[in-house]
Amino acid sequence: MARRKDRPAGPLDPRSQAILRAVIEEYVSTAQPVGSQALVDRFRLGVSSATVRNVMAELEGAGYLTHPHTSAGRIPTDAGYRLYVESIAPRISLAPVERLMIRHQFGQVEFASEQWFRLAAATIAGSTHAAGLATPAKPTNCRLRHVDLVATSSRTASLVVVLAEGSVKQELVPLDEPYEQEELDEIAGLLNGQLGGKSATQVANRLGLLAAEPDAPVLSLRVMRRVERMMREFDAASVEDVFSDGLLNVMEAPEFSQSEKLRRVFAVLQNRDYLGSLLGKLAESGDVQVLIGTENGPDEMRDVSLVLATYGQADRALGVVGVLGPTRMSYPHAIGTVRYVSGLMNELVEQLYR
Repeated sequence: MARRKDRPAGPLDPRSQAILRAVIEEYVSTAQPVGSQALVDRFRLGVSSATVRNVMAELEGAGYLTHPHTSAGRIPTDAGYRLYVESIAPRISLAPVERLMIRHQFGQVEFASEQWFRLAAATIAGSTHAAGLATPAKPTNCRLRHVDLVATSSRTASLVVVLAEGSVKQELVPLDEPYEQEELDEIAGLLNGQLGGKSATQVANRLGLLAAEPDAPVLSLRVMRRVERMMREFDAASVEDVFSDGLLNVMEAPEFSQSEKLRRVFAVLQNRDYLGSLLGKLAESGDVQVLIGTENGPDEMRDVSLVLATYGQADRALGVVGVLGPTRMSYPHAIGTVRYVSGLMNELVEQLYR
């Protein structure tokens, strides 16, 4: 139970750290408040039950442990988990066989970038027995791959915008007069020749030039304005979408016996704003970041922890992978899993932009 030499000492002496670590690891395993005798029975602490009890009382007084209701046992607080993560928990690497299996799975979708983040979420969920999260690697400034115009009625056409990064946007465009599909194909072809590979700003510049022409085609101008708006909306969002796997793993935890509580958690994540607000800080850190309980901003997230890391290239495209689970989670394994998967995702993105 000795502290790792490469970790900061923290505010506790070695014995207190050993007992706090034992309480956390026992509670993570059993989900039951931990008593002093249970620690003496299960861990080689080298001290009596009375000593453990006194140290636990000191840890509670310092804010690292608490006891629910009238139970004699204690459970960790968010501050206890934070100290554990920063100063006490061992650094765990995935077993070679697990790394090999994960790498093999990603090798199967190496050339299908749209599958990377789905596989990342599923892999993390399977390894940690919590919920895996992943977002597509999103560029700072998207570029247009091509547009399609498909007649849906005599007065409307469906505009399909495909971005170079693989995202597809679609909306209806009103028509002032009926168009044959061949005519719409011709307009789309001309726009693709003018706009293909361009950013939203470059599309706006081309739109300005076209609008200055006295006989500019009305439908072409209308489509270009919509393409520019759709691209700017895409650029404005830090996170395009959030994919998750392993929700049932979290629902099985006793902390989430009320499904409504977990539904609110995932509503925050699916809204994308919260992960988007974290993206810059995650990218700056360059390593796995852990947000424990009340460290999360939204009230709905106060009962969960997030273990997150970015992948990709900050100047081109960034995504997020991570774990969501109750604060009572195996942090060393979650951190090791997220670190390994984000490293694999980095390799894939580097190949994509090589």
